Amino acid sequence: MGKITSASLLFVVAMCYAVAMVWGYDHHHEGGEGGERRERERMFLLRDMKRIVRTDAGEMKVVRSSHGWISDMPNIHVGFVTMEPDSLFVPQYLDSDLILFIRRGEARVGSIYRDELIEKRLNCGDVYRIPAGSIFYLVNAADGQQLHVICSIEKSDSFGWGTFQSFFIGGGSNPTSVLAGFEHSTLSTALNVSESQVRQILTRQKSGPIISLSNSHQSRVWTEFLEMKHYERVQCLKRMAQVHEEATEQDEEEPIMWKLLNSVFGNQVSGKDEGRSCRPDSYNLFDRKPDFENDYGSSVAVDQSAYSPLRQSGVGLYLVNLTAGSMMAPHLNPTATEYGIVLRGSGRIQIVFPNGTLAMNARVNEGDVFWIPRYFPFCQIASHSGPFEFFGFTTSARRNRPQFLVGSNSVLQSMRGPALAAAFGVSEERLERIINAQSESKILPSGPASAEKVKN
Repeated sequence: MGKITSASLLFVVAMCYAVAMVWGYDHHHEGGEGGERRERERMFLLRDMKRIVRTDAGEMKVVRSSHGWISDMPNIHVGFVTMEPDSLFVPQYLDSDLILFIRRGEARVGSIYRDELIEKRLNCGDVYRIPAGSIFYLVNAADGQQLHVICSIEKSDSFGWGTFQSFFIGGGSNPTSVLAGFEHSTLSTALNVSESQVRQILTRQKSGPIISLSNSHQSRVWTEFLEMKHYERVQCLKRMAQVHEEATEQDEEEPIMWKLLNSVFGNQVSGKDEGRSCRPDSYNLFDRKPDFENDYGSSVAVDQSAYSPLRQSGVGLYLVNLTAGSMMAPHLNPTATEYGIVLRGSGRIQIVFPNGTLAMNARVNEGDVFWIPRYFPFCQIASHSGPFEFFGFTTSARRNRPQFLVGSNSVLQSMRGPALAAAFGVSEERLERIINAQSESKILPSGPASAEKVKN
C-alpha cells in the first residue's frame, strides 16, 4: 500500500486528539449531580466578575471570558458601567474596541473621529462603537436617573496585563494621567509652560475615574465646559492653554499644546464644524423591526450591513424576547461564538457537547452572563413565571445564519427523506409525523401548548 506520508500521520494524530476530546467530554462530565453539574455551569456561565472602578459617582465591573479548553478563540469580555446623575467618566483611551449598549438612562459620549470631536447623545437601546486607541469621555445626561451601560470589550493587542488597559488623559493622583509619566521638564518644554504649572494640572484630580460634576470647583469647570457649544469649547480650550500662535508667512506651524488639545478633544484651531456628515452614528436596537416574530417571542440581530461601524470591530449584536414558557428552538451558530446577558426575567439554557451529551442545563436570572461556543447546539427556555429577555454579542459582524435543528423551518425539514430516516433507523412515514408535529419555527410554544396542537 506504500509508505505512510507525514500528512497522513498528521491526520491520524489529529483524529486521535479529536476522539480523546470527545472521550474526555463523555467521561469527565457524564452522569451525576452536584459537583459535576456545578463544574459544567462554570464552563458556560461567566461568574468571574471584578470591580475595576469604584467611586462615589459610579463604578465599572467586568466579566472576564476564559476559555482555556478552546484555543485560538476570540474572547469578548463584558463590562457593566453604572454612573450616578451628573457624573463624568474622564477622558481616556483603551487598548480594546468598545461597543456600548445603553441599558437604562441617557448618555453623552464624546470621542475622536479623524481628529474631530464627535459628541453623540445616546438613549435607551442605543449602541455605539468606540475603536481601540480613540480618546473618549462618557457623561450621564439624564436628570436624577442612574446610567447603566453594557459594553463588549475586545482587545486589539495582547500586552499580557489583564483584561484591558485604560490610558487616562485627564487625571492627577487618582487616576494618574499618562502625561505624568514624562519628566516635568519634558512636559514644560512641550507645553511651553512652567514646571509649576505642569505640577498643578497633574496633581489636582483625586476623585477617581468617574467623578461628580457638582461637588467641587474642579467638577464645575468640567460642567461649564460640557455645556458650551462645540465651537465655544474649542476656543475655551485654546484660552485655557494660553496658546499664542507665532505664525509667519514662512512658518505657520501649530503650537505643540494646541496639537495636544486637538488630539485629546478633536477639531481644528478654526473651530469649524467640517466633515461631520461622515461621522459615526449610533443604532437603536429597540427601534429595529424584529427579524423574526410570532406569538411566542421575537429576535433581532444586528450585523455590519445594518450598522457599518461593526465592520471594523468584527462584533455582532442580538436581542431576544421570549414569552413565559416559550423556547428558542435548538440551534447552532456556524460562524460565531455567542455571549449573552440576561436583561429581564429568568429561564434555562441547555448546551450540548459535540458527542451528543448534555453539557449544561442551568437556570439564569437577570444580570447573569453566559457564552455559547461556536458549533455547539443550544436552546434558551423562558420560565413560566414571566417573559425572558436577553441581549448579547457575537464574535462575527457578518450575518450569522443560525442553523435550527428543530421546528417547521429546521434542517430536519430540509433534509427529510430516505437518507435521514435511515440515519434515525425509522420509516419515512414515522419520521414525517414527528418532524411535522411542530408547526412553529425558531421560537416555539411551551410544552403543554405543543402537546395540545399535536393532539388536535
